[in-house]
Amino acid sequence: MFNEPVADPELIACRHCDLLQRLPAIAPGASARCPRCDQDLWRPRIDPLNRTLALSLAAAILYVVANTVPMLGIRVVGRAAATTVFNGAVQLWQDDQQIVAVLVLLTVVVAPALQIGFMLAVSIGARRPRPRSWVGVLLRHRVKTTTWSMLEVMLVGTLVALVKIAELASVIPGVALYALGGLIFLLAAIQANFDAREIWLRIEWAADTELKREHAHDVAGAAEVTW
Repeated sequence: MFNEPVADPELIACRHCDLLQRLPAIAPGASARCPRCDQDLWRPRIDPLNRTLALSLAAAILYVVANTVPMLGIRVVGRAAATTVFNGAVQLWQDDQQIVAVLVLLTVVVAPALQIGFMLAVSIGARRPRPRSWVGVLLRHRVKTTTWSMLEVMLVGTLVALVKIAELASVIPGVALYALGGLIFLLAAIQANFDAREIWLRIEWAADTELKREHAHDVAGAAEVTW
């Protein structure tokens, strides 16, 4: 006998204590809490798809700006130099810091790009009454991209370095530095407004497609017999 999902979408297990319970009707903006551990079970968002799409588009624009224009400029003894986020990882590689360079590239360039791209694709694909199964695949991997995206860590490290370098040279903050600051707030706003459960409940899985095919085959067979 094969495992099959429970047909009742109102049943939910608490992520903190695993208590299986039934969700009541919740108004947007309110929240349901677990009676055992008092943790949030679900908090319906207001207009989550449109807000997520708008915030993701804004984040994509800031991401492009943050990775194409200089982030920092330094002037020492009449000489000036500027660098971007990607060039910082390249410079670390050239300085024989390959492990650090790969980590910087992964957490500051690749992971945020995937996070924004996945959110754009999910917010667009979920507009169908029954989103396709690939939307669910992106929802699973979205958690990994969020975990590996560490723009705030890089920004804090940059600000610390600015304070130390300011005594030795003239530091010129670039446009990308402000874009990164805005991007961090936008990514946090995306997580606050995104409602994954609402999408999970509407996704069309392979089992649903197979049932439709069997139903269409039965209808076609009945039509042939009638004819």
